[in-house]
Amino acid sequence: MMTESVSLLLPIIFTGLSPLFIWLLRKNINQREAVSFVAGILTFGSVMTFVPQVLKGNVLVYKLFEILPGVEIKLCADGLGMIFAIVASFLWILATSYNVGYMRSLKEHAQTRYYFCFAVAIFGAEGVALSANVFTLYLFYEVITVFTYPLVAHHQDEEGFAGARKYLVYLMGTSKVFLLPAMVMTYVLCGTLDFKLGDMMTGIFPADANPVLVQITYFLYVAGLAKAAIMPFHNWLPSAMVAPTPVSALLHAVAVVKAGVFSVSRILLSVFGVNVMTDLNLGFVTACFAAFTIVAASVIALTKDDLKARLAYSTVSQLSYVVLGVAMLTPSSITGGLAHIAHHAFSKITLFFAAGAIYVATHNKKISMMSGLGRKMPWTFGAFALASLSMIGVPPVCGFVSKWYMINGAVSANYTVFMVALLASTILNASYFTPIIFKAFFEAPTYDHSHFSEAPMTMVVPLCFTAMVSVFLGMYPHVFIQFIQTIKGF
Repeated sequence: MMTESVSLLLPIIFTGLSPLFIWLLRKNINQREAVSFVAGILTFGSVMTFVPQVLKGNVLVYKLFEILPGVEIKLCADGLGMIFAIVASFLWILATSYNVGYMRSLKEHAQTRYYFCFAVAIFGAEGVALSANVFTLYLFYEVITVFTYPLVAHHQDEEGFAGARKYLVYLMGTSKVFLLPAMVMTYVLCGTLDFKLGDMMTGIFPADANPVLVQITYFLYVAGLAKAAIMPFHNWLPSAMVAPTPVSALLHAVAVVKAGVFSVSRILLSVFGVNVMTDLNLGFVTACFAAFTIVAASVIALTKDDLKARLAYSTVSQLSYVVLGVAMLTPSSITGGLAHIAHHAFSKITLFFAAGAIYVATHNKKISMMSGLGRKMPWTFGAFALASLSMIGVPPVCGFVSKWYMINGAVSANYTVFMVALLASTILNASYFTPIIFKAFFEAPTYDHSHFSEAPMTMVVPLCFTAMVSVFLGMYPHVFIQFIQTIKGF
């Protein structure tokens, strides 16, 4: 049942006003940073007010204004959108605490610009999560791209500008060349850009739509949503690792890449629908690209000695779990894929938070030089170990739940090749995460570590908390799965 609700504006207002107040309070650093805390708490609280209605099966909608017939700025809250909206707003609170410790410890420059752009990126993420049609999603999607560019280029050196240029070319280039034409074709074929909300089966394309044009439109969408980092549109992501580590956490766990895989999931389920995807065999082709990305990125990660680079390729691999799960088009696989949006977010942000804490404490980025560090930084490396278990898929951490559902989906659909890809990635994940933990806790130091200790508590507490949430979600997976089950077709 559709219910009109003006309260959908609250998360957009809170996140939209926060950059303004950050700029106005730029001369008082405590007040400036407090804005992000307050806005994060208010945003999360406002999103949580939608939960009772959504869990009852209602879809909240609110139209701001109409541009053309069938082209509107329109918001919604349904089971799929709530997953991303909750994750983005909740992790913003923790990321703010981490930001304070990181930026102050390293005495980074341009901190007001940094917090301003960080807040705008969360505004874009909330907008993507609560978009009720393709046009609204596109606008917020581009907001994320534009305002994360200064974050990637934050250090303002040659490496930073090169990484940021590649980031912008990939993301804005694909959205203009592929995503815009996809929207136009959708409007021509359907007469609307509104999502089919609360139902993953039927989509919005009429029964008499030309199947070739529908297929072309579909592949334009997939190519245009490069934030999902499906190969070959993935290379921007490792290059963006020149950014400060909290930005990497934002890119890989909260706003950017999650906006990508969420948007792909939304387009697959709410624009095309399972029936059209099945009839035109679009799901299988997409799943093949995702499975290849999962395995290939994991193999590349094995070769990286830089910790952030290894985590970057791990993200490329893990994002395609979401796409693979949804593209297999079974209730179980879709459940696993959508749940992985949240499960991966908490685990991966823990890993990047830990990488940043290690750098702040030791100024070391190389895995080969981390022997014995776990004894000096037990909380950081302990949290890193828990999050690594989630990436590998070991119970009771939440990554296991996602893989369990996806493997069940692959088995039920007789997709042996995808089941093998998931199992192979598990072995590869173990191969590139386990040595880090072993080095940190069980190898003798290769140089004097006696003067090292944990990073500031404003950094260590958030990363320990997100690690514990990963365990909690593994033990109580219904927290996010209940939203998925409100969608018709489960």
